[in-house]
Amino acid sequence: MNTPSSVTSRDTLIRSLLDDYIAMYAGRDARLVERFSDNFSGYTGGGDFLVKDVRAWQDITRQDFAQVPSPIRIEMLDVQLQDISADVVVTTAFFHIHLPIPEHVLASEVARLVLMFRLEGEAWKIVHSGISIPYPMVQDGEVYPMKSLLQKNRALEALVEERTQALHDSEALYRLLTEDTRDVLWKVDRDLTITYISPADERLRGFKASEVVGRHVFSLFTDAGAEQVQAVLAANSRGREPGSRQPFVSFEAPHRCKDGREIWGEVISRAEVDASGNVVGYHGITREITRRRLLEEQVRQLAFFDLLTKLANRRLLDDRLAQVLAASKRSDWLGALLFLDLDNFKPLNDLHGHAVGDLLLVEVGRRLQACVRQMDTVARFGGDEFVVLFGELNTDPAQSVQQASAVAEKIRARLAEPYVLSALQEDGTTQQVVHHCTASIGLVVFSGKTALQSEVVAAADTAMYQAKEAGRNRVHVGSVSPPGEQVG
Repeated sequence: MNTPSSVTSRDTLIRSLLDDYIAMYAGRDARLVERFSDNFSGYTGGGDFLVKDVRAWQDITRQDFAQVPSPIRIEMLDVQLQDISADVVVTTAFFHIHLPIPEHVLASEVARLVLMFRLEGEAWKIVHSGISIPYPMVQDGEVYPMKSLLQKNRALEALVEERTQALHDSEALYRLLTEDTRDVLWKVDRDLTITYISPADERLRGFKASEVVGRHVFSLFTDAGAEQVQAVLAANSRGREPGSRQPFVSFEAPHRCKDGREIWGEVISRAEVDASGNVVGYHGITREITRRRLLEEQVRQLAFFDLLTKLANRRLLDDRLAQVLAASKRSDWLGALLFLDLDNFKPLNDLHGHAVGDLLLVEVGRRLQACVRQMDTVARFGGDEFVVLFGELNTDPAQSVQQASAVAEKIRARLAEPYVLSALQEDGTTQQVVHHCTASIGLVVFSGKTALQSEVVAAADTAMYQAKEAGRNRVHVGSVSPPGEQVG
């Protein structure tokens, strides 16, 4: 799973690749030609043909540097970083180019640069470059329209400035950045009203932009997702430092689709502030991670839950028991552990097969969960052994034993009721089996101040065997306390 720190680290790597390229290109560093991959392709700023030979591209780069040998200045406007895979990343940058000449008409135009980097061995190489300079005056033999620029008068500057301002006002810059990406780019104002959303949202959730723009940002999310956004906004507001550049905030939340589906998105956002440090809006990127979340949940189920009964497994039980012991140590509330074993399980397996035995185990799990509180833990310990963990019983040992014993007797009685099990046979028919099965239960009440985790489980296991030796289908109360401090 990508944590916020890993996403930030990856973004830093991708941005550094772009920054290194820009620094070398602006500084007219001849070593830049060594950064291109042998499998390179690219479009030049002054041409409309695809260059597929890396040597030809190196010659074009040298021609560029020879035509303008002095350093140039790149004024960055906006950047998009795309993490395609572990060894392929793409950057898209929009900027002004300031050439070292008196005329600066070109500096008013917005240049667009797309770079694709691929990890080859231990080095990141540029495998594709496309730079677009929207200025139609490049002549043969030129990379930049130097001759034409020197012939232009100042009147054109006002026209170009007006066009650039119109470009920003209409948010055409955002469309250029977002229309071809699978991630959703969005923008909201200070009231969290959506002012822009990229076309990818329609492909992802099914809503047209006209159905989204003008609505509150919470409309993108499910109710649970909206609550997460509220919590993130509150935390971000508390941690904001006036006058500082706002950091990116990353979180995962469920989104709603037009067809009623729920998908998960990873949201990376940043607050926009004015000169006084007041938030005037937010912008960010949303990437679908539904499949990743599903895989993570599957891994979690495998790691912490029993595949058959869906109850907690030993690993999760150990973690929950450690938490109850720690809480008991802090608060003096006592806990209890029930260790139970089915008394008549093996004959069912021998007579009807493991499929019917599995149905019984699943039903036992259901009955156990119905007998306890939501805060309690029911676990399958292995085979036909189950464990029930209680926390926050009482501070008085005798009352805690009474509470836990009452629940244990309820469980014993419930498990002793007949089981009606329906199993599908190989011939397609259904076999109905009625089985009677009881349970022997060992119970211990413990304090986090006196008991160790291993002692609690061992003592409950011993108490369970004592219940079996006493005739089965009964509850036996044991103890994990040191001599002289027996609980109950």
